[in-house]
Amino acid sequence: MNRTRGPKSGPTKAYLTTFSAVRTISPARPGPGPLAPTYSDAVTSPHDTTRTIDPGVVAGMLDEVYAVCRDDTSGAPADYIPELAAVAPDSFGLCLATADGLVYQVGDTDIGFTIQSISKPFTYALALADRGLDGVAEHIDVEPSGEPFNEISLEPDTQRPSNPMINSGAITAASLIAGRDTADKFERVRRCYSRFAGRELTMNEAVYESEARTGYRNRAIGYMLRSVGIIDVDPDDVVDRYFRQCSIEITCADLAVMAATLADNGVNPKTRERALSTALTERVLSVMTTCGMYNAAGDWVTTVGLPAKSGVGGGIIAVLPGQLGISVYSPRLDGHGNSVRGVAACRELSRRLELHFCHVTRSARTAIRADYSVAQLPSRLRRTPEDAEVLAAHGDRARVYELHGDLLFAGAERAVRAIEGNADELDALVIDVRRVGEVSRVARGMIEQLQTGLVRRGSRVALVDPDAKLGHETSSLDPDDPSGRVFVDRDTATEWCEDIVLDRHRPPGQRVATSIDLDEHPLLVGLAAMDRDRLCADFVAHTFARGEVIAERGDPRSGLYLILAGRVRATFSGTDGRVHRLVTLSSGMSFGEIPMLTGEKFVNDIVAETELRVAVLSAAVFDELAQQHPQLKLALLQRLAAGAYAQMEATVRTISGNAENY
Repeated sequence: MNRTRGPKSGPTKAYLTTFSAVRTISPARPGPGPLAPTYSDAVTSPHDTTRTIDPGVVAGMLDEVYAVCRDDTSGAPADYIPELAAVAPDSFGLCLATADGLVYQVGDTDIGFTIQSISKPFTYALALADRGLDGVAEHIDVEPSGEPFNEISLEPDTQRPSNPMINSGAITAASLIAGRDTADKFERVRRCYSRFAGRELTMNEAVYESEARTGYRNRAIGYMLRSVGIIDVDPDDVVDRYFRQCSIEITCADLAVMAATLADNGVNPKTRERALSTALTERVLSVMTTCGMYNAAGDWVTTVGLPAKSGVGGGIIAVLPGQLGISVYSPRLDGHGNSVRGVAACRELSRRLELHFCHVTRSARTAIRADYSVAQLPSRLRRTPEDAEVLAAHGDRARVYELHGDLLFAGAERAVRAIEGNADELDALVIDVRRVGEVSRVARGMIEQLQTGLVRRGSRVALVDPDAKLGHETSSLDPDDPSGRVFVDRDTATEWCEDIVLDRHRPPGQRVATSIDLDEHPLLVGLAAMDRDRLCADFVAHTFARGEVIAERGDPRSGLYLILAGRVRATFSGTDGRVHRLVTLSSGMSFGEIPMLTGEKFVNDIVAETELRVAVLSAAVFDELAQQHPQLKLALLQRLAAGAYAQMEATVRTISGNAENY
């Protein structure tokens, strides 16, 4: 997927890359070329794939944010380091990486640039790993400074740098890195950054030489630190290491993975390698929250609300712990030394996706609690043998997705991604949100866009949302609208899916029996003709209107009912206060046989689901068969027992998969 780079190049398309094994990323090349980084396998596996796919809803949001921010050309690249002033000023890349390893990206995400001050939290992390919390705290405080990042000053009370995110603190952190010698210490820094990025990073020699030639202020900071004993090694050696770490070359896509590694408690979502312990990751993120954006930190925390770090190379990273990382590259800087577009893009993403850390989900787990096909967990409508065979063969073309927890951006993104990934194979699907708690505005919009997109692709979509958490009342939508069905319970929605599968895959010419005569009923068909005729004479026809109660729980046995047309439902009251169905039976089936066989009372309410026509063998006639026609009653009992067992087996199979859902 290619396009001409530049801020005026027209619409772009966001996309994502998935990582399923250890990978290395080829060095970025400036100039025209593919938008995505080129990935090559470091571990060859027949199951290892790299996909570039249209991720739908999230891609559209990232695309919109990119378009909103792209035309802002205020600010200018840093010029106090000559090499930084030579970059293309209007390059612009934007990435969002999830904590489970997907990177959504749009724009110039493969252009190489130097990490600069974004290096500071990662060197601080390595110093913490080498020296421990107390060892580092003896040299560096963790308080916002309120001064420019390159101020030559220390805290008056402690004589320590205010925090590791300003130059004095970062140079001190560089001095605390363990190693055999100068070269080994820098190599450990480079390897640390590479673990966070998931690929081997290298230093840009030209930028390093430019920094070394002009870095007098940083050298002054180094000598100040040495003079008060904050560092106890050669300040020139430490400052040189600091220049080198700032000159490590990365891409916007690299930074997204580094941010996602911090989001995932220090585990790289691309390689699954641990880059930092959980406890130290919390410390780094805490300092990034209060100090990462220099003296603009207060405005950043209130408007964006994410731990972050900027660099004068034009990069910004931001982290939503447990969920995602954001990276932006745009070299034009504001008066605080932060990327103009980077700040704007992060602010816009936080607002649209509701990412502020003071408004996060109570659970960072995936929002999908369970998903299964209607073949695995069918509805409680007893199907004819012919329809059951069709559903056994094609039931995997309809799925139910149960969501749970608070549905904010990260949870909705994972759910949408998972559902979209299977949608091309589905005729119908159901999204069950009964166990969802809070639903954010962005999550609601994502689900609605998902529905619309899936319907366009040929999948029918329904919701199970009795409490209208997504804003749709069950009674307010057209029941024939393929994108607007809303059900009170999952069982009815599953039946709706089954009907769609049957409509699409039932063999041509296969008759759908909606009405039969008494002598065609399966219970009687297997009997000898004389016995069948004798029994038919004893049955009495009855009709019931839709919703009419045929038997209530606790009623005595009232007869053997053979369904000739319509449907009947056995119901029970659930702990949620709603009435649920145990099973629905249709023409060719029977009910009332268990009370007839056992003499016990009805244990469920029996209600006509539709207009119903039945043939009833009364209890009195049933009892008389034993005296007048014992062989006929024995044959009938055998068929009743077989039918009752089949009905019980089907019901148990339906509810055992997930009984608590009903």
